[in-house]
Formats: sequence, C-alpha cells, structure tokens
Amino acid sequence: MHTDGPSLTTRQDDQPVPVRPLDPYAKAARGALSANTVRARRSDFELFHRWCIERGEPALPADPETVAAFVDSMAETKAPATVSRYVASILATHRTAGVGEHATAEPIRLALQRMHRQKGRRQEQALGLTFNLRQRMLEAAGGRMIDDRNRALLSVAYDSLLRRSELVALDVSDVVEDADGAATILVRSSKADPEGHGAIVYLARDSMELVRIWLQCSGVREGRLFRSLNRGLLGSSLDASQVPRIFKAMARRANLPEESVERISGHSARVGAAQDMVACGIGMPAILQAGRWKTPAMVNRYGERLLARRSGAAQLARLQNRD
Repeated sequence: MHTDGPSLTTRQDDQPVPVRPLDPYAKAARGALSANTVRARRSDFELFHRWCIERGEPALPADPETVAAFVDSMAETKAPATVSRYVASILATHRTAGVGEHATAEPIRLALQRMHRQKGRRQEQALGLTFNLRQRMLEAAGGRMIDDRNRALLSVAYDSLLRRSELVALDVSDVVEDADGAATILVRSSKADPEGHGAIVYLARDSMELVRIWLQCSGVREGRLFRSLNRGLLGSSLDASQVPRIFKAMARRANLPEESVERISGHSARVGAAQDMVACGIGMPAILQAGRWKTPAMVNRYGERLLARRSGAAQLARLQNRD
C-alpha cells in the first residue's frame, strides 16, 4: 500500500477500522474542489468503507471485484445516479492514495452496465417551479421577515437560474440595480465555473423589489445576501441545504399537492424557468446563456414534454387535422 495515502489499521480482533481515510484526500483537494464535493466524496467513501468492514474486505485498496459487489448491493435500493456517484468517489479516493488501477477495471464497468440495464439511466425529474407556481408560492407567503427572505430567494432563483450553492454564495455587492429598477447579478463562481471567471445574470424589476424589501426589513447591508433566521435572529449566511426545505415549505403553504412538494429540489426554480423559456419559444442560445449551460442536453431534458409537442410527429398530426 502507498504509505502516504489514506490507510486502515487493525483492531486486536483483526477487523479493519478507519483512520480518517479521507483526510489526505481532503488536504489534497482543499482549494481545488468545492467543499460540497469534498464532503460528498468523504461521505460516499465512508459508506463504502463500512460496507467493506461488514464483509471483512479491505476498502483501500479494494479489489475491483469488491467494488463491483458493492455496486450490485447498492443498486438494490439506491438510484443509479447515486450508485454511480459512489463509484466515482471510491475511484477518486484510490487515485489520491496512489493505489489500485480501478478506473478501467472490467468487473466495475460490467456491474454498472448491469445496473443500468436493469434499472435504466433515467432520473426522476425535479418539479419545475414555473411562473404560475412561483406566483402562487409568492402570494401565499406570510408577512414575517422570514417570508420576505423566502420571497426574495425564490424570485431571484427563478430569474437568475442559479443553483442552490450559487444562491447562498451571493453577496449584497453582487447585485447591481439599474436605472429602470431591474438589476444584474455577478455570479463569482459556479459548478460549471470552478475557477471563478464569473458571469452576469439578469434580475427583473419585480424580483429586485422583493430583494429591496428583504434588505430593508433585515437591515442587511453587506456580506451574504441571504441569511439564516432563528426566532428573528439573523445569521451570517444560509446553508445550501436549506434552499429546498424553504421551497417545500412555501409550496405547502400554497397548498400544492404533497406529491408535487416531494419533487421540489434546490434547482426547481432553475428547472421551471428553463421550461417557461421553452414554452415561450425562446431560442436555445438565449436559454443556454441564461442558465450558463454549455450544451442543450439539460434544457432538452427539462423541456422534453414541451419539445415533444413541437416534434415532427406533432407537426404532422396538426397538418393532417388530427390534433
């Protein structure tokens, strides 16, 4: 084993126990990867490590056959995308430790292929918070300071198509109001821009008005735009994990069906805005620019039902007076 990488020790009963196996990985990744990525990979590998301990198998280095068996086991209860992420985390940890040549190992590739053939690759679509749902949720919010924050958060998320991590990273100084009451927002870095080239996104007048109300009632003048609130006490920031919880709470207050509420994610406003753009016939280049996508793949995924109604089959049916 590579002695400078993550390691395991052995108890007196010869069972392996962890010695912070991802600490060297976290140290190497500091500054190069987002904190969320490092946390996710740590959590994924520790799950794999516990699974290996239960079966008396070494986790680092792990045999390709062990990783393949882990895939088969996890595929019984987890979504394919989640299992694929586990494997990516396991392989990243091995590369950082300098042990194992697992990335091209045939048993792992076959296990993933077997999982996808059995369960498919399609992921459940997050509910898109389209304009009508956005308005319904804004109108149902109450009159407390936390409701002012939530209205501003949802409205900014819809206009800017920001991911949840990008929303909570906004500073007050990133929002620049124009003379007409609209605004632009500087997105300093993102999942697709980890090196921080930055991007400018648009904020409509009604959304800027909600931001203005939030800033006035909260007294926030600098630092993070969106803050946590606990019994009226303002925090210094808002954790990204709270964004979907806030959206779900707003949806329940607006009496959305529970099955719809459960499908809301931190990116639901981003999905809904993209769907509205497709429905309004906005061209793909403008949609890609708004959401800072590099390819149309995700837009096509979000708007697939709307796009199906514009397909050749749909146009033919209309020409034949069958629609």
